[in-house]
Amino acid sequence: MAILERSDDGAVAVLTLNAPERLNALSDEMLAALAQALDALEADRTIRAVVLRGAGRAFCAGHDLRQMQAARQAPDGGTAAWRDLFDRCADVMQRLQRLPQPVIAQVHGVAVAAGCQLVASCDMAVAADSARFGVNGVNIGLFCSTPMVALTRAMPRKAAFEMLTTGRLISAVEAQALGLVNRVAREDELDEAALDLARQVAAKLSSAVRIGKRAFYEQAQMGLADAYAHTGAVMVANMQDTDTAEGIAAFLDKRDPRWEQ
Repeated sequence: MAILERSDDGAVAVLTLNAPERLNALSDEMLAALAQALDALEADRTIRAVVLRGAGRAFCAGHDLRQMQAARQAPDGGTAAWRDLFDRCADVMQRLQRLPQPVIAQVHGVAVAAGCQLVASCDMAVAADSARFGVNGVNIGLFCSTPMVALTRAMPRKAAFEMLTTGRLISAVEAQALGLVNRVAREDELDEAALDLARQVAAKLSSAVRIGKRAFYEQAQMGLADAYAHTGAVMVANMQDTDTAEGIAAFLDKRDPRWEQ
């Protein structure tokens, strides 16, 4: 059985973290599988949205602590292995935002430490009403410094700092109020809620969503004037798309667009 499974629902790809016995920890094997899957999705023009979920009783419990502890036996005490681990994890998190298709985290059980980082790195998130979120490494003496990067870009800083320094878990409702989660659903309706959001995205003009997602993250790193200049150029490029011309014409003619993409 694969550690990461993919199934397609029309134009939506569903990736399932499939190591339930380890609460879908981001082990070396899981990170490698995610990187490979994201590479395949980037080249797949038939897929317009992605849902990322976990098998078993949790979404993701963070890094594999047993692997991290085992690295201490290396001659350098684990330094090289840990540096490599955090570099590979950071690469996967950034790939999620570089992926042309929007990625929706579907969260149940717990999403903690690097698992919470994974949620924050996705473009959107749908959570079960029973789900809990945390960056609780501080409870075992390991401050969640790398998860902090994604968390502080997805929710208010003071709330993130409290979570990081207290290790407190927050509910799905609180996560939604803080902007970490878009929608909350009953656990028995979670699959359909995540797919519904993905299908809404997949129904849009894919070229527009792709260019828009890239610009979303690019402008967020810029000053105000540079952001407006950049996004103005993006809109010009978007307007040059023949499918965009068709979409505007269809709106003005009060009919459905006939897009080629």
